[in-house]
Amino acid sequence: MTTKRSEFFAGIKNVIPILMGAAPFGLIYGVSARSASIPVIAGQSMSFIVFAGSAQFITTQLIGANVPAGIIILTAFIVNLRHALYSASLTPYLKQLNTRWRLILAYLLTDEAYAVAIIHYQKPGDMSRKHWYFLGAGLALWCTWQISTAVGIVLGTQIPANWSLDFALPLTFIALVVPSLKDRAGTAVAATAGIIAIFAAGMPFKLGLVVATVVGISIGIFLDSRNNKRPRSHKEEEMSQISSHAEPPMATQGKHTEKGEE
Repeated sequence: MTTKRSEFFAGIKNVIPILMGAAPFGLIYGVSARSASIPVIAGQSMSFIVFAGSAQFITTQLIGANVPAGIIILTAFIVNLRHALYSASLTPYLKQLNTRWRLILAYLLTDEAYAVAIIHYQKPGDMSRKHWYFLGAGLALWCTWQISTAVGIVLGTQIPANWSLDFALPLTFIALVVPSLKDRAGTAVAATAGIIAIFAAGMPFKLGLVVATVVGISIGIFLDSRNNKRPRSHKEEEMSQISSHAEPPMATQGKHTEKGEE
């Protein structure tokens, strides 16, 4: 039987590999904020309030280029549109939660938190405490992002560019996604989204990420609906009939017990 505590710490434990990739990104963001002449408090506050790496990176670039505030806000909104898709995917698992819990988890929702949470939600088991798993993973990511941002701001431009820290997070995502691809539909979605993301990487404001996400999810929905409409084979029908007419194990066990008592 799972408890709130066990679910919470399981979330922290399972997100640790991703933290190793997220921390370098926080460092890079902190350095970028200083390079864009963003005040220390403002740079750290952005991590605290926005808590969205892609949006923060593009925002610092636009601020450094003296782009008007309206365009910066619109761009950040477009970059974060994928979170609406994440939310829609998680809704069936969170609908029993009250408003306070939904707001907390919505604030902690990131690419990384979604990746570990959706895998955990799809596993069989008691759903009543799984939001504590989400909370543990989300808080671990949040704390790591705040600390790494602060370190990046303090170090400034002292981190050598040849460290290539920006490559750490994609590697951790690949290691997380590949083991979860257990069917053709999932593999097709991941492959399509990955290919589109590569070829659309040059799109402005990181719109390639949004396009890849939308197309990948659309393909997943299409393949899932097609599989649901596919008529079952003759063998599957026979197995279904055998299963429906089979005597439950507990009933058989009861008969054996009664014979023994007789």
